[in-house]
Amino acid sequence: MGLDLQEGRRIPRKQVISWALWDWATQPFNSVILTFVFTALYLTSDAFLDPAVAALGEGDPAYERGLADLASGLGWAITIAGLLIALLAPVLGQRADVTGRRKLWLGGATLALVLSMFALFFVQGTPAYFVLGVALIAAGTVFSEIAGVNYNAMLVQVSTPKTVGRVSGLGWGLGYIGGIVALVLVVVANTFDWWGMPTENGLAYRVIGVGCAIWTLVFVWPIFAWVPEAPPAAHRDKVGFFRSYVVLVKDIVALWKQSRPTFWFLLASAVYRDGLAGVFAFGAVIAAVAFHFTPNEVMIFGIVANLVAGVSTILAGRLDDRFGARAVILFALGGLVVAALTVFFLHDAGKLVFWIFGLVLCIFVGPAQAASRAFLARVTPAGRESEIFGLYATTGRAASFLSPMLWSALILVFGATYWGILGIAIILAAGFVLMLFVRDPRADARTAG
Repeated sequence: MGLDLQEGRRIPRKQVISWALWDWATQPFNSVILTFVFTALYLTSDAFLDPAVAALGEGDPAYERGLADLASGLGWAITIAGLLIALLAPVLGQRADVTGRRKLWLGGATLALVLSMFALFFVQGTPAYFVLGVALIAAGTVFSEIAGVNYNAMLVQVSTPKTVGRVSGLGWGLGYIGGIVALVLVVVANTFDWWGMPTENGLAYRVIGVGCAIWTLVFVWPIFAWVPEAPPAAHRDKVGFFRSYVVLVKDIVALWKQSRPTFWFLLASAVYRDGLAGVFAFGAVIAAVAFHFTPNEVMIFGIVANLVAGVSTILAGRLDDRFGARAVILFALGGLVVAALTVFFLHDAGKLVFWIFGLVLCIFVGPAQAASRAFLARVTPAGRESEIFGLYATTGRAASFLSPMLWSALILVFGATYWGILGIAIILAAGFVLMLFVRDPRADARTAG
């Protein structure tokens, strides 16, 4: 059910909202766990340092090196998760297309994500539990991406060529707003000292993991209740799991021959989306470790960041439908590179620099993500949406070692967390250059006409 087949069809608003609510339902994993709270304030904190090193306190070289090692360890775990996604995403997406079971795969991966968040309750605040913590974060990342393959593919079921930008932006926007609400709840609980609940041994953060899992369960059901399943892809045979890789290679060759703009976009977006992932994965770590934000400051920054990102993403969806996704992507990437380099070079100027230019980063991240999804939906052959979005996840993950590798390597070489910012900026700049060579065939056709 490609976008072209939706031309002229009226999509019920209930289906559009139900689809977009999946972003709202799963956003706490990204905002609260992966970015602003669990990893930044807990998993990369001195709770997981050797007690003798932790006792040295801020400013001591051994203490700062210990925190940098934790941040680097998180980066390596996310790199491993990326490799698993690269291996699994396109084949699972292909099988969902052939069988017409996108919702089944979406539901299974979402449930696994929920279980990963529940399991964070067992990550106690001692060095022995650090590996368990990063393993669960990595697992959650894998399940989130696998679910996202099928969720993104369903975009063509709830949009038309004229509305795909707005609908994609609505999903990302609701996700950011959901992140705001979830972060506000965490800030309120922290302000009131968790209403007397004991917080030693990381209990407050472990409870946050459980709360995020419950949030997802409460809000995720509308997409399964109200968005219809896509029909099985016509003229595509069912094959075994390992045989699917053979079919995948043939499909990539066919994609090169028949839909070259899609092929090149998958390659270009692989690089810049890894930079976007780096912003999310390490942004709050930078705030907490490099700019010495307090826990409440990190969470308040997260609230404002999600608000800025949500509003800019919804507005950018309309610009996408008017000026084209490619223009939005290039403008957003340019803004991201400038903001990231400013944060890096002015890191000694204090927290105000991160408040200003960190929020500038957030203005551009959401539009780049939403426009990328809309661009791919426009150039994807009908009946291959899950597979192509699986390739979208895979090409991104095939390059996903770049951002965490540069992040970890630069920190390792220079011994300070802020050097990781430069690694992210380099990846974003490389993605911008590659995107200059990607053409939008629909825009070219309009110009020729």
